[in-house]
Amino acid sequence: MKIKRNQLCGSLRKSNIGKIVKLNGWINTRRDLGGITFVDLRDRYGIVQVRFDNDLPNNILKIVKQLNMEDVIAVEGKVQMRPSSSINKKISTGEIEVVVKDFEMLSKAKPTPFEIKKRETGSENLRLKYRYLDLRTEQLQKNILIRHEALQSTRKFLSNEKFMEIETPFFIKSTPEGARDFVVPSRENLGKFYALPQSPQTFKQLLMISGFDKYFQIVKCFRDEDLRADRQPEFTQIDIEMSFIDESDIQKVSEKMLKQIFKDTIDKEISLPFPKMTYQEAMEKYGSDSPDTRFEMKIENVEDFAKQTNFKIFHSVIENGGVVRALKVKNSAEFSRKNIDELTELAKRYGAKGLAYVKFKENKFQSGISKFIDERSGKILVDKLNLTDNDLVFFMADKWKVSLIVLGSIRKYLGKKMDLIDKNEISTLWVTDFPLFEYNDEEGHYQSMHHPFTSPNEEDWKYLESNPEKVRSRGYDVVINGQEIGGGSIRIHSREKQNRIFSALNISDEEINRKFGFLLNAFEYGAPPHGGIAFGFDRLVSILAGEDTIREVIAFPKTTTAQSLMIGSPDIIDEKQLKELGLKIEQKK
Repeated sequence: MKIKRNQLCGSLRKSNIGKIVKLNGWINTRRDLGGITFVDLRDRYGIVQVRFDNDLPNNILKIVKQLNMEDVIAVEGKVQMRPSSSINKKISTGEIEVVVKDFEMLSKAKPTPFEIKKRETGSENLRLKYRYLDLRTEQLQKNILIRHEALQSTRKFLSNEKFMEIETPFFIKSTPEGARDFVVPSRENLGKFYALPQSPQTFKQLLMISGFDKYFQIVKCFRDEDLRADRQPEFTQIDIEMSFIDESDIQKVSEKMLKQIFKDTIDKEISLPFPKMTYQEAMEKYGSDSPDTRFEMKIENVEDFAKQTNFKIFHSVIENGGVVRALKVKNSAEFSRKNIDELTELAKRYGAKGLAYVKFKENKFQSGISKFIDERSGKILVDKLNLTDNDLVFFMADKWKVSLIVLGSIRKYLGKKMDLIDKNEISTLWVTDFPLFEYNDEEGHYQSMHHPFTSPNEEDWKYLESNPEKVRSRGYDVVINGQEIGGGSIRIHSREKQNRIFSALNISDEEINRKFGFLLNAFEYGAPPHGGIAFGFDRLVSILAGEDTIREVIAFPKTTTAQSLMIGSPDIIDEKQLKELGLKIEQKK
């Protein structure tokens, strides 16, 4: 390589006019205009126009005529002002061009399977297969830069707050944390397995017991669960733990960190402190424990109305301990039957048996369940929902959680569909006072809503054995624009109290000792009160970048079936490796 760059493609300006520069990069476009060839040369810093005049040596002109997009070249030339008619105000280098004096071909490129400057010419699976090409696109270069800047901002902020970055092991033992573990067989200990951590939960608690009162780690975590837009089998967390604190201390430092990250990466201000809302309130108003508060449309309790109607389903549900809730959609009585059928199918995906509705037009109820609404019940509904002409109302009558989740899902869907969300707004929220437990109908016992190390509210220990569903946790989630991007809690730091939680979760003494004995033993040597929070870093970056899926902000993500199309993983291993590990593959029947 004889022409080694001394300038970056995106760095040249009018102030560089007259200078001789050397540039290296990829050909973004090539235009042949009757003897003069223009090339837009690209590196990750930007694009600059390079001009090849026809007075160059023939050996250079011959190669230039054969240049293709994505060829890698080196040029040396003089920076000059572009003619006023060809100034490109869309790019930072648009006032100048580089007139080539010397040239070097560094690498030829085959025709790409999709256009780098037009990502949409390739399907997502095709782009994932050729991810190294996708990463050349302007969109992903921007996203990965935002990710980098968010990483640096996080480390700088937490270090300045006297947090220590401490690494924890990847090869650990399997402990229940809500999802399946990825397991790794041990060749040295046949028949035994490591588990990859779903989080560094027990290790960060041990670090508190070790006296490191402010810990953080930007760490890979692993969960073998069904994937979706905001999930990957391996993901990144900002993990934080603190000693001698309460909820407010963790929330304050989290808010300050997020404020700094938003300012450093996308130059947006977010106001502090974040509003707070209890889990009960979030579910009742928005049908979600991570509500998007950028638009109205709240769920309402309409049981007084339901009891006055002639609709037997409402009466039956209430008599059996269920609830009736309503969602008003303003100025939407023109929804067609097809629109409503689509929403009914959405409701069924979230557990509904059906979806009742009514339209309010010309001061009367029409369609749906209108025949069951008399004048008295109708007045109650009008007053309760403040109905005006052309409003549409959806009803859910079912168990408390099902009813709210269904209406919350419809609310979220309509918020996007009806363009009710201000994309420029950053809406922040703390959700608090979660239930400590939730009942697993399939397995017939209680399970932790977050994880078993979460401390109950001090007032609620008395209900632990007698009424577990009444116990509130000292847990808290931070929500941004309707996405839970962080969750944490005050931890238990007493062996006796931790054992009470394990017993409530129906975990046997043998399993407790085998899986958690090391942590319980550590509690007996002076454990400080402590708590923490973990942020889904990929989700946070996707919000910063304005992306709907975390795959767009991870350099080498997996598909929704947990595969890497680029390298072909997961893959088989040979018989020799299996034998060394004492494993045998059996086909599922």
